[in-house]
Amino acid sequence: MERRFIALRGNSQRLDGGAMFGNAPKALWSRWVPADELNRIPLACNVLLVEERGPNGVRRLLFETGIGAFFEPTLAARYGVVEREHCLLKGLAEIGLSDGDIDLVMLSHLHFDHAGGLLAAWEEGVAPRLLFPNALYLTGRDQWQRARAPHLRDRASYVPELVELLEASGRLRLVEGEQAPELGAGYHFIRSDGHSPGMLLTEIETGQGPLVYGADLVPATPWVNLPITMGYDRAAEQLIDEKTQLLESLQQRRGWLFFSHDPDCFAARIVRDERGRYQPQEPMAQAGVLSAWPLR
Repeated sequence: MERRFIALRGNSQRLDGGAMFGNAPKALWSRWVPADELNRIPLACNVLLVEERGPNGVRRLLFETGIGAFFEPTLAARYGVVEREHCLLKGLAEIGLSDGDIDLVMLSHLHFDHAGGLLAAWEEGVAPRLLFPNALYLTGRDQWQRARAPHLRDRASYVPELVELLEASGRLRLVEGEQAPELGAGYHFIRSDGHSPGMLLTEIETGQGPLVYGADLVPATPWVNLPITMGYDRAAEQLIDEKTQLLESLQQRRGWLFFSHDPDCFAARIVRDERGRYQPQEPMAQAGVLSAWPLR
């Protein structure tokens, strides 16, 4: 089977830097990411498309959908959504595809900045509707339960209308364990609870080491630094332990990490420097086919 890895941009955001860097002081994090006059930093919503070509034809798997453009204008401004068009759909169109060409959408968790792109762009007077009409939607069972009954701490991160539409679609599949038959061999899940209960990171086997979609465990390159967490994380110490385990595993196996929110780097190989710190290496910065990598 031949596989092609394609990096796509979803809609982008600007969010408060202090919230994004948790208890790290601005004097530290501003060296990595400059803030605007409202103390907001730029964030991307990066999406990974995997095309599989085999004797039965082409199968297209989408990992995350980004935030999309479903918010009405007031909420879009509150959450710092930059573009009004649905950028993921535009990106798919640029490579000759539409949402109808996607066979499966894997969601690490159901926070709106990862799953909101499942919804069509907001139109006044038009009810929310699901995109990707031919796709199965996969997410973890425990994360699904969290989305249906969220805690007060993260209730605003979920979209009740999206949960209802997914449940009514008949195409939602809930993952238990490390693999899903809908994905098949070559894909398995790493569970992480530090950011949100039951978040699933997908690890993909490639010819040049594993590729892991980092979701919100390691959202962008600054968070490769072990002590750095987000204010949105439910359990910072647990998240650091989970991140340490993941990065150590990747550096031992010469693996790659795909960053969900980095505006400058889609993915990089994880290595250790001479001081024992984890670092991103061989960064992939441009959208499109990941031809700069020896991935198969």
